[in-house]
Amino acid sequence: MLLLLATAAAGQAVNSDSWAATDALGRKVREYKDAGDKKKDKFVGIFYLTWHMGRNDTTSQVKNITEIVRQHPEAMKDYNHPAWGTSKPGIFFWDEPLFGYYKTTDPWVLRKHAEMLADAGIDVVFCDCTNGTLTYSDSYEALMKTWDQAQKDGVKVPKIAFLLPFGAVPNSLVSLRQLYNDVYKPGRYENLWFRWKGKPLIMAYPDNLTDSPEDRAIADFFTFRPGQPDYVNGPFPNRNDQWSWLEIYPQHGYVKGPDGGFEQVSVGLAQNTSFAFKGHCNAFNTKETFGRNFSMLNGFDPRVDGYLYGWNFQEQWNRAFELDPELVFVTEWNEFIAGQWLPEHGWDGFPFSFVDLFDSNHSRDIEPNKSWGDKGDAYYLQLVDNVRKFKGMTPPEKASAPQTIKIGKADGWDGVAPYFASYKGNTMHRDHYGYCDRYYTNNTGRNDIVGAKVARDADNVYFYVETADKLTPATDRNWMMLFIDVDRDKATGWNGYDLIVNRTSPHGKKAVIEKNVGGRWEWEAVGESKFAVNGNKLELAIAKQLMNLTGDDVDIEFKWNDNMQENGNIMDFYVNGDTAPGGRFNYVYTTKPK
Repeated sequence: MLLLLATAAAGQAVNSDSWAATDALGRKVREYKDAGDKKKDKFVGIFYLTWHMGRNDTTSQVKNITEIVRQHPEAMKDYNHPAWGTSKPGIFFWDEPLFGYYKTTDPWVLRKHAEMLADAGIDVVFCDCTNGTLTYSDSYEALMKTWDQAQKDGVKVPKIAFLLPFGAVPNSLVSLRQLYNDVYKPGRYENLWFRWKGKPLIMAYPDNLTDSPEDRAIADFFTFRPGQPDYVNGPFPNRNDQWSWLEIYPQHGYVKGPDGGFEQVSVGLAQNTSFAFKGHCNAFNTKETFGRNFSMLNGFDPRVDGYLYGWNFQEQWNRAFELDPELVFVTEWNEFIAGQWLPEHGWDGFPFSFVDLFDSNHSRDIEPNKSWGDKGDAYYLQLVDNVRKFKGMTPPEKASAPQTIKIGKADGWDGVAPYFASYKGNTMHRDHYGYCDRYYTNNTGRNDIVGAKVARDADNVYFYVETADKLTPATDRNWMMLFIDVDRDKATGWNGYDLIVNRTSPHGKKAVIEKNVGGRWEWEAVGESKFAVNGNKLELAIAKQLMNLTGDDVDIEFKWNDNMQENGNIMDFYVNGDTAPGGRFNYVYTTKPK
């Protein structure tokens, strides 16, 4: 019976729609009751950078604009300041990504991206191949290999498409032929191709394809949606097959259908332009560019930390809701780096320009970063919230009837619902070069959590969790910790978690239950729980009295974590060990009527 239970559980799909989350700013991600049912034929894509690669150079160091300006503010007036280094024009990060200064050939990072984007409801990534003839084949090979395996492990990975240069130029034709011959013609990773109107989609110009047999085959193979490059609020599109990648508000709808609706609208976090430059592309370090804190309707957010609240991003989403296209193109996930250019290079910043990225406000990355601390995922959760509103949601499964569980048997869970599935195969270890002299290892993956259940009776709430393989000893540090938000109120407890189990190692057949003290990472023991491990299964019972639960109904959020490294840092849930569900998400167990 235990084998049958494990097999049935493993076959259940992960449903991130049923998860709850509240960001560090107190903004709750909408749930099903607010988003409504799943809408037909609605898609969200995101601009994705695969060009974080290059040779390993242990003699040079990563340069971070935010750190340089903080330590040497005078450097912003001197192109030759030693803080900028001697390599010109140089490559600079506006901030450090949460996963470090990684390369997009790192399978550990690519697996993290696959899960985070799947959890956000992203349907397709558009890989940036807009520079010259570069398609970054090493990176897209690593991406496809990693995401193919993630898909096999149950991750609803985004499909893959490519954005080529913004014009029918020779570079675009070279890239188009290369991608076709390397990926599409031989049918490699066809399960990852994003299709549009019946064919694989590519954002490229078909105009300079020749009449050769090879080029005719390419012309027939794809659905072409050439990229429209300009941000300005002008007479766009200027041809009827274009899609946009970034615009200022109010954005345009692209490719009008016979019913008057649009195929595509772009949504950006910020735009490197200003009123002075009339919406045309310019350096982001010039005055009053349209950063994250900008709104065309409300001006600039006056708060010092206004860049966190996403006025620009939300205004653009509101426009997308108004136009209601088939697909929203979000700019962007993970660019992070910028060149430092002089005026003779064609940009107007003085004495030099950081064009596409500059600092926390003047950047467009959604992928969490390090310098914002526990607010580093604010834009990720804002993305999730808006995707849910745009696409609608799958209704959560109802909780089964009350049931008493005999702890230690592990065979009384068959009829208990819902099953809270988690991804299998994501405790892989990291061992890969980063940028310059950085090298990253992470061996914290230990117990691979694949699913959980909750049951209740008049006196207790029962918790069950299973892993892909036999559980490691309960004496391990930070072993299989259970976090519970008993009141679903983020104003109480540590990031809302009022109780924690197994922070202190279990003893005998008892697990230690601790209550949060003062909202910080401080806990005090308040009781014990019946506790049992059977192979890859763990179960325990917590008295309702300890959870301050009265009456018959239960309405809680919870998550399981194994091998947390930075106790007290909620961002650790994205990085180390295994967390179910991932990051700041929680499972919701409720018996209350909807």
